[in-house]
Amino acid sequence: MDKKTAGIIGLVAAILFCGLPGICGLCAGPLYAIIGLIPDAEIDIFGSSEPSAAIGFGIGTLCLSIIFVAIPVAVWYFALRQKPDDVIEGEIIEEPIPGDDL
Repeated sequence: MDKKTAGIIGLVAAILFCGLPGICGLCAGPLYAIIGLIPDAEIDIFGSSEPSAAIGFGIGTLCLSIIFVAIPVAVWYFALRQKPDDVIEGEIIEEPIPGDDL
């Protein structure tokens, strides 16, 4: 298995296990935070009926979801980016610079 195939498999796994839950959290987090701001709303966050618990849970979910969405982006960047094959370590390539014939 070459590096590109392994990168694609890693990217698909990162999307399934990090990206999709992250997007769900990006939908649910702001919803919890907004519901915590509604007066007289019946809130039950882990046994607490305090609005600050819903707001804190919503903001925490939002922050964690942003990290979860960033993971597949980082995997895509590092696994599938094109690496320059022209430059070999220790070799100097002599090419004319455009516009240098003055």
